Amino acid sequence: MAGSDAGRLAGCEYLQVQTTTDSRAEAMELARAAVEARLAASGQVAGPVASTYWWNDELERAEEWFVFLKLPADRYDELAAFLAERHSYDEPEIVATPIVAGSASYLSWIRDETRPQPESGATDEDPGPVATGAAEEIVQGEIGAG
Repeated sequence: MAGSDAGRLAGCEYLQVQTTTDSRAEAMELARAAVEARLAASGQVAGPVASTYWWNDELERAEEWFVFLKLPADRYDELAAFLAERHSYDEPEIVATPIVAGSASYLSWIRDETRPQPESGATDEDPGPVATGAAEEIVQGEIGAG
């Protein structure tokens, strides 16, 4: 994807970004890596789905897996670059849909969980920030599903 999509995303605060892969294992790894890098607050994997598309002038059919990622719109370019770099496809699907409404607490959680984290020397005595309460339940429920 060339250039920034910031102009098209003006006025949109949160996004759901989706991509597809040809294996559940790759889909799970992309979701995990994006969340671990704090480029997305949550990731879900769904599938398989039957896909039909043109590739190299031939009609293709494949079984694919969806990856859905929730994030603030201002993190889109970084997430898109991350997905393009790690994805096994030559031309991966990376599309964003605006989240036009949502509970204030959930949207706030998305923002909080995607803030870049300072490098820390967390130890066993000081494990650093730990998700608790509703946010932790959301992360465990969404990442673990698939």
